[in-house]
Amino acid sequence: MFRRKTTSQAEQENNEAALREAKIKELKTLIGELSGRSSLYCSDPCLKRYLEARSWNVGKAKKMLEETLKWRSTFKPEEIRWDEVSGEGETGKVYKAGFHDRSGRTVLILRPGLQNTKSLENQMKHLVYLIENAIMNLPEDQEQMSWLIDFTDWSLSTSVPIKSARETINILQNHYPERLAVAFLYNPPRLFEAFWKIVKYFIDAKTFIKVKFVYPKNPESVELMSSFFDEENLPTEFGGKALLQYNHEEFSKQMNQDDVKTADFWGLVHSNNNHQQQSSSGFSGAEIAPEPIQTNT
Repeated sequence: MFRRKTTSQAEQENNEAALREAKIKELKTLIGELSGRSSLYCSDPCLKRYLEARSWNVGKAKKMLEETLKWRSTFKPEEIRWDEVSGEGETGKVYKAGFHDRSGRTVLILRPGLQNTKSLENQMKHLVYLIENAIMNLPEDQEQMSWLIDFTDWSLSTSVPIKSARETINILQNHYPERLAVAFLYNPPRLFEAFWKIVKYFIDAKTFIKVKFVYPKNPESVELMSSFFDEENLPTEFGGKALLQYNHEEFSKQMNQDDVKTADFWGLVHSNNNHQQQSSSGFSGAEIAPEPIQTNT
């Protein structure tokens, strides 16, 4: 009986895998022939993420993907360079951590209490740059990142406006589907509850379940954090033992190095002097720009 059950399970898994492959091919057919960076963007792993985000409904996934392609054609996230957004990052309000979670995923640290600017456009440009950078630095066997949100010094006066929060959620869940593994909101103050009651209505169900409220005095919260992070790497602000230090100069050096790799990855000419990126592959600037693709997923 055990052997029959195992065989049945294996057959079911094979059938599900075949069905999903068929849906990826169907989505590819519906999108039609693409060229340039659009073709690179719409790889099988990319199509799979969009299908997963829409519960494998091909029609809905197609609509979602088309909206992302339009967004990327105007926002051009792969062309953003650190020297364009470094002013936003001076306080360390968002940055890529120097450690990974237990699954090897890239970690972004967000510290909303350190907000230092008023421009929504520049804030979103900075965030998108760091999301793209996190994706580029994912290990080959990973497609998702983890977020750690530190509420130290957070207050209603320093909090991002509802409009900014809504745009952040929109970009993350609609244009980077299945890129977020988990987001830990660590020890948020009671005042945040009023803010959250409004913001949560902008979050879709698939993203909502990835948001975890964590409180240091709650044993379940402590256990949850330990399941995701080694406490030796985890900063004390999140219940770990490591000292959280953001050095803007050192981080800028790292980002400038990554900018060269990003330019090479996309076939762009990188320039620190005039911010110009010209394609070495003949793609025009108006052409749809793809996100970095993890090819071994």
